[in-house]
Amino acid sequence: MRLLQLALGALGLANTTVSQTITVDAYIASESPIAKAGLLANIGPNGSKSQGAKAGVVIASPSTSNPDYLYTWTRDSSLVFKALIDQFTLGEDTTLRTHIDNFVTAESILQQVSNPSGSVSTGGLGEPKFNIDETAFTGSWGRPQRDGPALRSTALISYANWLLDNGNTTYVSNILWPIIKLDLDYVSSNWNQTTFDLWEEISSSSFFTTAVQHRSLREGSALATRIGQTSVVSGYNTQAADLLCFLQSYWNPSAGYITANTGGGRSGKDANTVLTSIHTWDVAAGCDAATFQPCSDKALSNLKVYVDAFRSIYSINSGISSTAAVATGRYPEDSYQGGNPWYLTTLAVAEQLYDALTTWDQLGSLNVTSASLAFFQQFSSGVTAGTYGSSTSTYTTLTSAVKTFADGFVAEVAKYTPLNGGLAEQYSKSSGSPVSAVDLTWSYASALTAFNARAGTITPSWGAAGLTVPSSCSPDAGATVAVTFNVDATTVFGENIYITGSVDALENWSPDNALILSAANYPTWSSALPTILSRARMANLRRSLLSSHSHCEPAG
Repeated sequence: MRLLQLALGALGLANTTVSQTITVDAYIASESPIAKAGLLANIGPNGSKSQGAKAGVVIASPSTSNPDYLYTWTRDSSLVFKALIDQFTLGEDTTLRTHIDNFVTAESILQQVSNPSGSVSTGGLGEPKFNIDETAFTGSWGRPQRDGPALRSTALISYANWLLDNGNTTYVSNILWPIIKLDLDYVSSNWNQTTFDLWEEISSSSFFTTAVQHRSLREGSALATRIGQTSVVSGYNTQAADLLCFLQSYWNPSAGYITANTGGGRSGKDANTVLTSIHTWDVAAGCDAATFQPCSDKALSNLKVYVDAFRSIYSINSGISSTAAVATGRYPEDSYQGGNPWYLTTLAVAEQLYDALTTWDQLGSLNVTSASLAFFQQFSSGVTAGTYGSSTSTYTTLTSAVKTFADGFVAEVAKYTPLNGGLAEQYSKSSGSPVSAVDLTWSYASALTAFNARAGTITPSWGAAGLTVPSSCSPDAGATVAVTFNVDATTVFGENIYITGSVDALENWSPDNALILSAANYPTWSSALPTILSRARMANLRRSLLSSHSHCEPAG
């Protein structure tokens, strides 16, 4: 059946949409080479769809209108090349080295291009996208985006470690390290500044950005030590510890999910969080919750909340069991290009589950906690909190069901993949037809990484194992300020206004313990925060509260 479909695609029926019935194994076998070819076609200048791009430059998509994606994004390019570097360093494809070396050269050039975010020394590394001829994009945009330098350094560090393992220290020290250090220094100095999220819509603090920044500094410190650049190690480690501390504040314990952004006025249920788990996976860390590893109770609880948010909002999900896989998108409030499911977000769910399965297999057990209980009860309603070894029937039941669940998300993507195997950005929430940008490079990369995860591929550790969250965060150089919250709200007799948020002083997102505001200056409700916050944390709280039509002011 699949061969017939591909033949029809070759005859010009590539955009014909059918609801395909195909096994996951068969889909992966046919789609893998298509995804790989589609990805490479978007790397200039020899890619069949990326002419005009300089060597090593990744175009986001060949689409030039509605939307125009014929640009190169630091984030997308870094994620794409991390996937290629993993394939190369793990020996899966030894032909990729020229592409990787071209990417290194291209990124070294782009780092030095002055742009609307600044120069290389004044913030320009936070510029999200460039023209494909390696010149600055000067139009209006959501800038800066501070995940790019972290992701680029992670990709290059993976390459550097492989080169060191194979005796090539000169290239690492003379070529790679200067590029990597620029990015790491930027992360170390700017991680606590406002950033646009990975969807380029919300300016606040973002879980994905914080997590990948934390990873980059941890592995950057290790690389620096390895090549004798010890002067930066202490600074990177200090900032990494603060990042890990700050990362905990995104967790919403009362609702059981990770709030993706500190601003934006949305629910916070977002694929941002699932992508974080897969791009910061470290099998050596087991099911560590502090780094939100794929099999951690927090990440699994979050995954269920995220997936369930899409069950009733897309027509193509109608009639699907409440415990079966469905199409998922960026976030439930999404309206971009009609607000549809994305191929890469649906595949990310599968990848997190496959990574969890691999980790449980390595550990020889899985642990059900009160936080992850609802997730596991989807597969066995009678399961209770506890640790289940791999020799137990409960372990077998749960892991088998999770594998089936994960395969279901790949099957959703297979169902709505067009006949030629091309992956766009989105697929219609009502018909399943591909929509938005065609041949999205990130979609192809996400397919390849999900398929590898299903096969049990393990990438090298980045140092997530054994980390301890500091008892208190130090997000800046000790500058603190008292905070007063003022909310303008008209109420009726008997109503009160409460506040809760992501720090201890605001009761850690607990509605039951939320702080009541005073109506002494009605209609302005006020409360002085019963502690001192750093200026950086206050800025995050201000952004969050402004999204809810309230504001906070420094006292004095």
